[in-house]
Amino acid sequence: MENLIVIFSLNLAAVILMMIIGWLISLVLKNVTVVDSFWGLGFVMITWLTFYLTDGFWGRKLLMALLVTIWGVRLCAYLTWRNWGKGEDPRYGLWRAKSGKHFWIVSLFKVFLLQSLFLWAISISIQYGVASKTPEVITWLDLCGLILWAVGFLFEAVGDWQLAVFKSNPANKGEVMDRGLWAYTRHPNYFGECLIWWGIFLIAFSAPGSWWTILSPLIITVVLLKMTGIPLTENTLVARRPGYKDYIQRTHAFFPWFPKAKKK
Repeated sequence: MENLIVIFSLNLAAVILMMIIGWLISLVLKNVTVVDSFWGLGFVMITWLTFYLTDGFWGRKLLMALLVTIWGVRLCAYLTWRNWGKGEDPRYGLWRAKSGKHFWIVSLFKVFLLQSLFLWAISISIQYGVASKTPEVITWLDLCGLILWAVGFLFEAVGDWQLAVFKSNPANKGEVMDRGLWAYTRHPNYFGECLIWWGIFLIAFSAPGSWWTILSPLIITVVLLKMTGIPLTENTLVARRPGYKDYIQRTHAFFPWFPKAKKK
C-alpha cells in the first residue's frame, strides 16, 4: 500500500482548498449555506483522488468509488435544489448575527475549514479501503457493507423525497412531517446517512489492519446524534412548529420503530 500519510495529507490539502473556494463563493453570495453543497462533493473528490493515486484492489476501490459518488452527487444535487433562492440557513444566520461584521472571516474557520476537517476525518475509511491491495477478492464483509449502504441510501433518499413532496404542498405550511418514513423515525435521512457510513466501514474492514478506521462511522454518528444533526435541527423545529413537541413524544428520534398513538 502506498504511503498513507502522503495520501491522507494530499486529500486534506485538496478538501481544504475546495472549502476555501466555497468560502469565497459564500462571500460573493453573502450566504454560507453553500457549504452544504460542497459537503457531499468533498467525499467524492477525496475518493477519486485516492482512486487515481493508489494501486489498491480494483474491485474494492471501484465499488467504494461508485457508492460514494452515487451518495455524494445525489446529496449535493438535493441540497443545492433545496437551498436555492431560500436565503441563509437559520443556524448559520444565528452565527452571523452573533459575529456581526467579523462573520466574513469567522465563517472561514467556524464553517468551512471546520467542516473540511470533519469531512476528511470521516473519509478515513474510504481512503484506507480504496488504497488497500488486499484481499484481492470481494469478501462477505464487502457484501454486508454494500447491503447496509443500500438500506441507508434508501432511507436517506426516500426520506428526503417524501419531505420535499410534503413541503411542496402549500396546505402543509407550518405543519409537521409525520408520514411515510417520518412516521417511524424523526430523522430517516440522518439514520440513513449513519447506515451508509457504517456500510462503507464494513467494506474497508475487509482490508488487513483497518480496524482503526471505525473512527469514520463513529465520528459521523456522534455528529448527527449529539452535535449539528438532531440537536440543532430539533431546537429550530420546536421553536418554529407548535406540533413538533407532540411529534417528539410519539416518534423515535433515530432508530425506526412503530409510533405511539396521537394524543386526543
